[in-house]
Amino acid sequence: MTGFRDLRKNHDFTVLWIGQTVSELGTQVSMFAFPLVTYAVTGSAFLAGLAGGFELLGTALALLPAGLLADRVDRRLVMRCASGIGVLLYASLVVAGVLGDLTVPHLFVVALLSGACAGVFAPSEMSAVRSVVPREQLPTALSQQQARQHVGHLLGGPLGGALYAVTRWAPFLFDAVTFAVSWLLLGRLRTDLSPTPGTGPRRNARADVAEGFRFQWSRPFFRTLMLWGMCSNLVVNAVFVAAELRLIQAGYAPWSIGLVSTAAGVCGILGAIAAPRLIDLLPTGRLTVLVAWSFVPLLVPLVVWNHPAAVMVSLSVGLFFNPAGNAGISSYKMSITPPELIGRVQSVGMLTSWSTMPLAPVLGGALLASLGGATTMLVLIGVAVAVALVPTLSRTVRSVPRPSEWARDEAELALV
Repeated sequence: MTGFRDLRKNHDFTVLWIGQTVSELGTQVSMFAFPLVTYAVTGSAFLAGLAGGFELLGTALALLPAGLLADRVDRRLVMRCASGIGVLLYASLVVAGVLGDLTVPHLFVVALLSGACAGVFAPSEMSAVRSVVPREQLPTALSQQQARQHVGHLLGGPLGGALYAVTRWAPFLFDAVTFAVSWLLLGRLRTDLSPTPGTGPRRNARADVAEGFRFQWSRPFFRTLMLWGMCSNLVVNAVFVAAELRLIQAGYAPWSIGLVSTAAGVCGILGAIAAPRLIDLLPTGRLTVLVAWSFVPLLVPLVVWNHPAAVMVSLSVGLFFNPAGNAGISSYKMSITPPELIGRVQSVGMLTSWSTMPLAPVLGGALLASLGGATTMLVLIGVAVAVALVPTLSRTVRSVPRPSEWARDEAELALV
């Protein structure tokens, strides 16, 4: 497997990665600003909380048709259209802000449609990565994608707050510029990103989307990953919510609680840097199982020790291993997916894994309110054990070899 230095020689991946890193940062800045602007306009905490929810809703609604688009339409065209629409959406907020006419319906519509743009973009981007990156470089490429997300989360809040302090619409101007940068860089892609032609006559859209579900559900490996993705996203996010709410209840200073997210972002970036070596060191199946269990022992100290330092260490160390697990198993999944199905398979996987995330705050908050902090952590440890058993008990996951052996097994495993 090759490293980050070798991947930098790949012109198209570098262009794609830089453009989306800039755009990811802009998205995090605007998502930080949406609740602030909404609250400033309305004085309602409820409406402020809804702003981020509209963005997630837009992404969820767009993912399945986006997967179909990625398998039917030139992916560069799809990505450039999504970025171009993003420029227009956020430019409209800038104009309204300059005129002093920002309204809640306008903010919510932009949040919904920009989320839809993100949902349209994601499957085409992953399909493009599959096209521009050789199989042996996929784990490194997806590790670099993980680093991009952590950078956006780490810097988006502070930068969004600084821009908001200048003027309410400044974060939206920044996001419009980042979308424009993405649009320009996507135009420099050299690889033909036309979809792989399918066999036989083209079916209707509903049948093609159903094929993506059917492909995953009929194969034990993909089916296990779907179930594990849904459950692990739920429990990990519930742990973060419960741990931070517990610190708030204990009266710790907001700055000390904020350091938990900062430390998690830093460890996520460091984990993404280390991911290619970890993926190369261990068979991908064993690495996946190891990552699935990594949070379990780290949560034990939180049962008896409710302190920002304890939460920071436990959750950050857990996130350090997460990029290697995600990049390794996702790369293998992409390598054995038929090219003509890659967009739909990616969109189904994203939709199912994200589907439980809105329940995480409900689960974490409800457990904390009804059971108290220590018992909540014990319950979440038990849930984490149950979730870790999902890939552990799956032979199709445990048996995934190192990346150097994927090509040998590709044809056989794609039909399992």
